[in-house]
Amino acid sequence: MRIHVTFIDRVGITQEVLALLGERRFNLEAVEMVPPHVYIDAPTLGAEVLEELRGAFLGVKGVQSVTVVDILPGQRRHLQLDALLSASSDPVLAVDERGHVLLANPALIALCGREPAGESLAQVFDDDVLHTLVSHAFRLPMREVSLGGRTLLLDAMPINAAGALITLYPPSRIGERLSALRHDPAGGFDAILGASQAIQKLKARAHRVGGLDAPLLIQGETGTGKELVARACHAISKRREAPFLPLNCAALPESLAESELFGYAAGAFTGAQRGGKLGLLELADQGTVFLDEVGEMSPYLQAKLLRFLSDGCFRRVGGDREIRVNVRILSATHRNLENMVSDGQFREDLFYRLNVLNLHVPPLRERGQDILLMAEHFMQQACAQIQRPVCRLAPSTFPALLDNRWPGNVRQLQNVIFRAAAICEHPRVDLDDLDIARTAVDGQQTREIGSLEDAVARFEKDLLEQLYPSHPSSRLLAARLQTSHTSISMRLRKYGIPGKS
Repeated sequence: MRIHVTFIDRVGITQEVLALLGERRFNLEAVEMVPPHVYIDAPTLGAEVLEELRGAFLGVKGVQSVTVVDILPGQRRHLQLDALLSASSDPVLAVDERGHVLLANPALIALCGREPAGESLAQVFDDDVLHTLVSHAFRLPMREVSLGGRTLLLDAMPINAAGALITLYPPSRIGERLSALRHDPAGGFDAILGASQAIQKLKARAHRVGGLDAPLLIQGETGTGKELVARACHAISKRREAPFLPLNCAALPESLAESELFGYAAGAFTGAQRGGKLGLLELADQGTVFLDEVGEMSPYLQAKLLRFLSDGCFRRVGGDREIRVNVRILSATHRNLENMVSDGQFREDLFYRLNVLNLHVPPLRERGQDILLMAEHFMQQACAQIQRPVCRLAPSTFPALLDNRWPGNVRQLQNVIFRAAAICEHPRVDLDDLDIARTAVDGQQTREIGSLEDAVARFEKDLLEQLYPSHPSSRLLAARLQTSHTSISMRLRKYGIPGKS
């Protein structure tokens, strides 16, 4: 039975309370003194004895109450701590100032295959980290260690002068955090704007192949949104809860790209990070690595990547240990890899390894009806970003937007709209506010224009033909173009557009 005695704090009262217990020779498992409280755990204390003991306690000057409790505060804290440690999926252990293990959670015990309490850290880890941790009072940046042949990251938190709390993380845990920091909250296929037939065809195919656990090659011109497609495919795959980490192969020299992708061992080269460095493949274990502009990869890296795709193993730069991870490779390029293979610029065997599944992202000029939709979306986005009232594109800008070839595709369109939103002083963005206006108008000059009325009529007809498939009625078109139903009906009849009201 466990009892709780409360009293008025005075000198000697705790000794008097404990003396009453000593006189009765109770078998005490625990006594917790937290003045003005005493908590007593006496397994042999029965209900018949409790009343007599309660009377004796209340006879002591200053004792106020004697009640039965389910558990002592210290026992409750101990159970809560055990539950907390057990709930952690990461291995955790507490050590004293000499580096001897005081306690370990179930995840650490399972990893070790034994209860390590009482052992030195030198006995727990494969490599000697004890001297380094103790000599630096456990104040070190996260470092790599090996336990049971498995690579882990060790994070030590000093606890005054009493030792430290050590947590071990698999590399992919850090990859998850990197992925979360880089991830576009819009994510998934909702981030791919457009309703054109070309983009609907892309989304339908991507839904079919995105969830398959095999390499995927995404081809398309620069700025078409290949990384958005890759992220969307990752989001519907079984790896969606694991990291998605991108690497732009064109942005880094060969040596840096190699160390970013494969990591490097301790002392691999002058200036290398102490203890080595994890590469994206280790950080993304069980997840996805996206190789952007894979066509720019050097022949040496192509060979190393081919080897990894063959058996899932690789070696870090300067390392001699084989590392095996489970990673899906998504790659993208704006170049024609088949032509590069024919010209000897890209390995044929690697091309077939990467091109198990494939997608083609259409250029913006083939997605005509999406241009105005995306322009309006980017305008709202830009106004929110620069914190100005929402402005709108004037109808006079539509021909320039629709006729432009957009060599930079979606990225170029977004930049043009952002500049217009930043520069325009009015709530209505006109043709003169777009940097592309001159190019678009010059392109139109190649057409034969007899009069202003002819030009306006041609623009109206082109615009209605462009929008009608996605707004197949005069009422829908009127709502889309913010004009009257009667006006749209009249123009549909005038230009003989199919389905006119």
